[in-house]
Amino acid sequence: MTRRVFSVLLSAWLFFAFSNTHAAVAIPPLKTALTDLTNTLSPAEATQLTQQLTAFATEHGSQIAILMVPTTQPESIEQYSIRVVEAWQLGRKKVDDGVLLLVAKNDRALRIETGYGLEGALPDALARRIIDEIIVPQFRQERYFEGLQAGIQQIIKVIQGEDLPPPVQTQQANLILENVLPFLFIALILGRYFQAIFGKLVGATIAGTIAGGLIWLAFSSLAAAILIAVAVWVLNLFEQTGQILHRGGQRSWPPSGRGWPRGGSMGGGFRGGGGGFGGGGASGRW
Repeated sequence: MTRRVFSVLLSAWLFFAFSNTHAAVAIPPLKTALTDLTNTLSPAEATQLTQQLTAFATEHGSQIAILMVPTTQPESIEQYSIRVVEAWQLGRKKVDDGVLLLVAKNDRALRIETGYGLEGALPDALARRIIDEIIVPQFRQERYFEGLQAGIQQIIKVIQGEDLPPPVQTQQANLILENVLPFLFIALILGRYFQAIFGKLVGATIAGTIAGGLIWLAFSSLAAAILIAVAVWVLNLFEQTGQILHRGGQRSWPPSGRGWPRGGSMGGGFRGGGGGFGGGGASGRW
């Protein structure tokens, strides 16, 4: 009897000891539409996919994110995927139009996790076909970027065929407005620097082009980029002739003390919108 009790206690201890050495894989924070923890994609490939997914979320409202991890063990890819979407909350609240494409590279497994609101447009059978017929053939040749890009393009086509509410643009518009004032001051300083080197017109043009490019990279908004570029170009020209910034007795530039912007950041970020998931989707292996 004593030997049997000892055996049970030893088995229990070994079970807990083994469990502790195989802790669940941590979920990374959602900062961009693409999170590659495997260093598989080149910077250029990662940038291209990120911009594509960010632009789609901005224009359409639905959110698609890619997460690449070395492994999901000891959990299955389905268990880990659910934990990720519960933490990230992709898609709009009450619309639930988020999609996660999860790749566990060392496990040679992937999964498409579909939000509640897209289960009609992207049912499990269609998600499985995208995995098996579009992504997996590329992955088997170690063409990971090509497989991800083709899979994402197909998912986007499917979503665009679904009748969803129009995207809410106010959040991005507010974000741009919150950052535009300090950005304009910095752009004007750069404009004056370039004007001193290249002349009034060329310097203002360079500053406007740089300002528009930065806005495009930060917010993926072509309209905002053009508007800021034109504004910086015009302000630099008037600033040079003293018609705007020197008005009201301001004689020095940059201004000191009061009036200098504080804080603010150019970070656009990528955050979940509160969407829900119910386990819809499909998994595959290569």
